Amino acid sequence: MLKLNNIGVPKGMTRDTKRRGRGPGSGLGKTGGRGHKGQKARSGGGIPPWFEGGQMPLNRRIPKRGFTNIFRKTYQVVNIMDLNRFDEGFEIDGAVLADAGLVKYADRRIKILGNGELETKNLNITVNKASKSAISAIEAAGGKVTVDA
Repeated sequence: MLKLNNIGVPKGMTRDTKRRGRGPGSGLGKTGGRGHKGQKARSGGGIPPWFEGGQMPLNRRIPKRGFTNIFRKTYQVVNIMDLNRFDEGFEIDGAVLADAGLVKYADRRIKILGNGELETKNLNITVNKASKSAISAIEAAGGKVTVDA
């Protein structure tokens, strides 16, 4: 009878592992299927999949363009329409936004953008940055935005 405790893999469905270096009778003795000498026969030997036999590699042949600014500031973005879920007179900061699932990290920079309509009144919001349209929409609804850069 088939039960959860005796379910097994059908016979012949799995193969035994190759037991290398177990004498000439095993078929994989002595060199263990590695052939004689050479880079691929050594321990730790072998070449990475992207090696092109000494030819100039693809990532070095392709021309490089552009510039990456290592000092750029990235922001987590929240639209004002997402703030409608909060009650009137609510104090909103990074921790509150992270708890609500609007941003992933409470301790990273947050920016409020002005997309959508704000129906909730009187919100006090503390963020790192806010667009002019977002600030004007929040203040028009009777709220306040504190930007601490």
